Amino acid sequence: MARSIYITSAEGHTGKSTIALGVLDALMRVTPRVGVFRPIARSAAEPDYVLELLLAHDGVHLDYDDCVGVTYDDVRVDPERALSTIVERFKAVEAQCDAVVIIGSDYTDVASPAELGYNARVAANLAAPVLLVLSGRDQQARAEQLGTSTARSPQAIGQIAALALAELQEERAELFAVIVNRADPDALGQSVDAVRVVQAEPTAVWAIPEDRTLVAPSIRGILSAVDGTLVKGDADLLTREALSVVVAGMSMVNVLPRLTEDAVVVIPADRTEVLLGALLADAAGTFPSIAAIILNGPFPLPEPIERLLDGLASTVPIITTDHGTYDTAVRVMGTRGRLAADSRRRYDRALGLFQTHVDIAELARQLGLAESRVVTPLMFEYGLIERARADRKRIVLPEGDDDRILRAAATLLARDVADLTILGSEDEVRGRATELGIDISAAQIVSPTDADYVDRFAQEYARLRAHKGVTLAQAADTVTDVSYFGTLMVHLGLADGMVSGATHTTAHTIRPSFEIIKTRPGVDVVSSVFLMALADRVLVYGDCAVIPDPTSIQLADIAISSAETAQQFGIEPRVAMLSYSTGDSGSGADVEKVREATKLVRARSPELPVEGPIQYDAAADAAVAKAKMPDSAVAGRATVFVFPDLNTGNNTYKAVQRSAGAVAIGPVLQGLNKPINDLSRGALVDDIVNTVAITAIQAQGTTA
Repeated sequence: MARSIYITSAEGHTGKSTIALGVLDALMRVTPRVGVFRPIARSAAEPDYVLELLLAHDGVHLDYDDCVGVTYDDVRVDPERALSTIVERFKAVEAQCDAVVIIGSDYTDVASPAELGYNARVAANLAAPVLLVLSGRDQQARAEQLGTSTARSPQAIGQIAALALAELQEERAELFAVIVNRADPDALGQSVDAVRVVQAEPTAVWAIPEDRTLVAPSIRGILSAVDGTLVKGDADLLTREALSVVVAGMSMVNVLPRLTEDAVVVIPADRTEVLLGALLADAAGTFPSIAAIILNGPFPLPEPIERLLDGLASTVPIITTDHGTYDTAVRVMGTRGRLAADSRRRYDRALGLFQTHVDIAELARQLGLAESRVVTPLMFEYGLIERARADRKRIVLPEGDDDRILRAAATLLARDVADLTILGSEDEVRGRATELGIDISAAQIVSPTDADYVDRFAQEYARLRAHKGVTLAQAADTVTDVSYFGTLMVHLGLADGMVSGATHTTAHTIRPSFEIIKTRPGVDVVSSVFLMALADRVLVYGDCAVIPDPTSIQLADIAISSAETAQQFGIEPRVAMLSYSTGDSGSGADVEKVREATKLVRARSPELPVEGPIQYDAAADAAVAKAKMPDSAVAGRATVFVFPDLNTGNNTYKAVQRSAGAVAIGPVLQGLNKPINDLSRGALVDDIVNTVAITAIQAQGTTA
């Protein structure tokens, strides 16, 4: 039977969806089949956005309709029958999963005071312990609008906890833990203590601080609230949060000092001079960056103004609405923030806060979820993030002019994966991040033309390449190239590793490392591996990206380096030296190269399980191995596959990736003194995040 957890609250607007996302993400780390279930949805006609958010999470493979119990209308008409339906539908989901995250009802306008009691009854009948979410904010405060609210005192939190716990006990629901969400950052400990005091039996209690970006409305939400139309600007920026509203009904000289960062500016549509002034202020860089402009009133933009806007480079969303100024402002102020899958910033920030303030290992342990022997791609990627977080390293990202790099940087910083240095003009990099609605404030921005750095790097590069006749003037010109600049940062200890290649070729990315970083002692060549995450395990493929036709000596080097890389990422190395022949059954130059390489590996690393030459099926399939090499410790159980040449390796990894649905993580460079890794120019944001985590883990195993 699946282990389940029922997430409910004593009132609305507690940020329960944030907690549900964090719990789901945490359970995905330790078990492969996690489901979600919503016992009570608002209506059958309108999709439940919380359920949609959780179902969109990587690794959840359930249909929306299967994950809903009943609606509020069903509960009002016949509570007992609704409860029976909920249990029946839940059991169908539970049968498909190892763990299920159950999200209680939302305290809508049709909610009753007995709603917590009904949630408790549901939890008891589903045999699911309750994770109670309490709000650290005053739900009645008018300041709740636009992402601000009044903090509750620890005493008030304790009183609400006492009432909620009594209600759970009345319905015989088992309490799993309590989370005080959106708590006062300066009183986290006191909030936890206030709950513990009123508990009859002690359970885990955690507190997560308030974060305005998670409760502030998005521009997309405001667009809907004002019945608006996007007429100008970048539609991708509709995910940006609005932290304040400025009603610009006065002259521009009075509007300017009232502009604030991430503000929505409401402008009467016939005040075109204020519109142009606001756009000019946003572009100037000497005023705060605004999130959007709303033109209110039934006045079309004059054609000359339309033409002028078309010629501006501004990406600020401009929205039109027919509502009057007061109605528009009220609608904007009343829009609530929602945690949405299309807002990477909110998503990452929510997970980062949960992971920082909730003991995830304890949560899984109390649910009775032991670490699974099966390792899915998602579980492996989570493991990478956790290992990188455990000993944070500084990684340099040379391509600060690429939006994917900036988005990945925001994710990495929000989840505390690594410290980052991004190369580029500080004004341009931070300005673009603000436009994208992402937070990279914790990143260091360094210009590759900074005179102090260039002088220091040029002297070092000229020293390293003096034997090639490189002069100081030539070196000064070379080191302003971002690949050389980033590599020298790693070489001189200003960063622990580098990730590049989103907009540069592999050669451009790794050539400086051959000249500057060089290979580790005892390693002759730089090679690469792909970490191939299959449905239930992770394999290592090498070399699939660097050396076209390795010699037997180089092949042995690749095998030993690949085994070390495997071990570094928690994979027990059992090395298969691949060929078109197994054992002594074949001959020829290609087979002999592999046979000689295998002998060299055994001589250099006698403790390393290695077999070769061996065919792929004999290395991977236990039944074939039993027939071809029954006495081998590697055959049928190989975890590290060393290909005889680049042609074979590159085609094989791509074939497995496409035909088996494997996630190919890499290429991961190995053999360098310090980690430098290359990205595909088609890399997605998640690919960049994974590669940075890998580079950070590699840096943990190197010495300065």
